[in-house]
Amino acid sequence: MESLPIVNEARNVRPPVDPATLMHRHLLEGDFWRRIPAYANVSEAEFLDHKWQMKQTITKVDKLLAALQGLVSPGFISDAEAGFRAAPMAVRVSPYLLALIDWQAPYEDPLRRQFIPLGSSILPDHPKLKFDSLHEQADAPVHGLTHRYPDKALFLALDTCPVYCRFCTRSYAVGPDTDQGELEKLSLKATKGRWEDIFSYIATRPELEDIVVSGGDSYNLRADQITEIGTRLLDIPHVRRMRFATKGPAVMPQKLVSDDEWFQALVAVVKRGRAMAKEVVVHTHFNHPNEITSITKRGLDRLHAEGVVVRNQSVLQRGVNDSVEAMQLLVKRLAYVNVQPYYVYVHDLVKGVEELRTTVDTATSLEKAVRGTTAGFNTPTFVVDAPGGGGKRVVHSYEHYDRTTGISVFMAPSVKPGQYFLYFDPLHLLPDAGQRRWADPAEHTKMVQEALDKAHANRH
Repeated sequence: MESLPIVNEARNVRPPVDPATLMHRHLLEGDFWRRIPAYANVSEAEFLDHKWQMKQTITKVDKLLAALQGLVSPGFISDAEAGFRAAPMAVRVSPYLLALIDWQAPYEDPLRRQFIPLGSSILPDHPKLKFDSLHEQADAPVHGLTHRYPDKALFLALDTCPVYCRFCTRSYAVGPDTDQGELEKLSLKATKGRWEDIFSYIATRPELEDIVVSGGDSYNLRADQITEIGTRLLDIPHVRRMRFATKGPAVMPQKLVSDDEWFQALVAVVKRGRAMAKEVVVHTHFNHPNEITSITKRGLDRLHAEGVVVRNQSVLQRGVNDSVEAMQLLVKRLAYVNVQPYYVYVHDLVKGVEELRTTVDTATSLEKAVRGTTAGFNTPTFVVDAPGGGGKRVVHSYEHYDRTTGISVFMAPSVKPGQYFLYFDPLHLLPDAGQRRWADPAEHTKMVQEALDKAHANRH
């Protein structure tokens, strides 16, 4: 009698998937904006209209707080008033963004933390903070163009955005002046004369192959300005790559849905570039999975259908995305809507938002937790944009890191060879020994020199 084949019962079959691992596919739908009393009677057609969103965007503190009446306690209103008085950034909040915040728990909400300051949360700035901590102006050969990397330049086309983020690295230039009158902002108006100087410089520098068009925010450029900048840059023979940088899809995706003129101008530049064998892409800025809704997907699907590549750059923020759960969900949700997670920045040293910063150690731990949860090309690189103009350095590539003093030392041999660049963790997250040393101004120079000496020793 012929024997039957032996069935291997010990196959490596994965157990049924936990539904919680698929939360990245569950996007907010429906008329969620009606939860805000001011928008209770707003139709879907109105809410999806980018012109309505722009017109209703709140730019005055008193109007913002009035919109919150009945949603939050009087104590929260007073707290926010105090926060805005101390903020270096002006207020600009879209109805869409306001509707995404959980006003049942405003103190904990990750979106509220990013856009609405509270007096009770303010911490003293780090003693080593400088207003333009990345030294973008020091690397600006012409007004509004930063040329730091050998083959790349940053084109600051304008100084406005669809919303104003509290943690903006360019608070030295973006938005109108605030109550912090000692901060004289740099003007980066969208003027043809200033742009001509930039185009001329780029044209005379054959090493420049990669141009980032930012500001401000390229979302706020008119359609004809998108066409002008795109055409002028593509017509420079040595420019091979261009990126339009915008936070718009995260805070006002309605523009992608209903602003056909702007959308088609962007797509035309992308397709013209492709016909010239040049790359034109969009770089956007989502920080938390709650910023990605069914409206977001609708707008991003439209870009994807036209072949527009979209990449994301996040900023690591305490209480926003510094947990393993939040960062893993953000990365997977971005991939789900065809946005490639590209960078996660350790929060720059920015005036007035010390409570949002976290540590280099946190970033290195998160990178380990995120890697392996999805495909490598959808896994972001965690970086420190080294203060003083060192550029982006992979977070675990420091020459030395003292977790007690919070000082990390980086080098940028391809950008500024031979120089050391220091990043400083927030003081309130340091151990007691580190906080005691920083409390004594006489120790500041000593701590910095100790870190530099150890970094030098580690290299020799």
